[in-house]
Amino acid sequence: MRSAPPVETQPALIWLRKEPCSRNPGHSWARIATAAIEIADDEGFEAVSMRRVAQRLGAGTMTLYHYVRNKDELVTLMLDAVMGEILIPAEELPQQWRPATEAIAKASLAALRHHPWMLDLLGEHRPGPNGLRHFEQSLQAMAAVDVSRKEKIEAIVLVDEYVFGFGIREAQEGDRHERAWAREKREFFRREIDSGEFPVIEEFFGGEIDAARELMTEVFFDGARFERGLERLLDGIEAGFAIS
Repeated sequence: MRSAPPVETQPALIWLRKEPCSRNPGHSWARIATAAIEIADDEGFEAVSMRRVAQRLGAGTMTLYHYVRNKDELVTLMLDAVMGEILIPAEELPQQWRPATEAIAKASLAALRHHPWMLDLLGEHRPGPNGLRHFEQSLQAMAAVDVSRKEKIEAIVLVDEYVFGFGIREAQEGDRHERAWAREKREFFRREIDSGEFPVIEEFFGGEIDAARELMTEVFFDGARFERGLERLLDGIEAGFAIS
């Protein structure tokens, strides 16, 4: 008789056990997460390790393992701590769905800008208390809208996708701007446009490489672009609510 294949098990979530008691408040899950986030903010996510976090807390690495069993748990704590930054104080969350959704979206982008390393971890699905509070708040923002549950979830997801996509593109363009347009890149674009294979691009920019660069820079670094895009997205969502 053939034996059943082994069942793959995922590491148990840190939230499923009680936080160890400690006389040293610096060793709490919250403080450990804060220390790890500070390292990631200062030096990048790659610099985060159990050893570095222990050093920042003035503790031994083995002491840290008493509270956090591995880096996977450490990252879980970090992500949930950042999710806490997105939460709008209950008394400040608007009652109407659009202003409430706008407030949540702006807080989400602010967190991504403050912690750019988060952009590389957006695919991580790690539930946590603050993550649930964020979802609770997102549903609360949509509570008064008279549409189906599916439509509410879809609207929340659409806004999240806009925020995350904007954050990723903004970070990418910021890096490119810092490196500027190298001479080789300008020569490449000049050659390709002069080839006649891209008549629409040539006509749009009038054949001026510098004008194209200046216009793209103006668009990407317009400080009000996020708000305008969010307004247009919410206009579309609201129109969809009206005809559903």
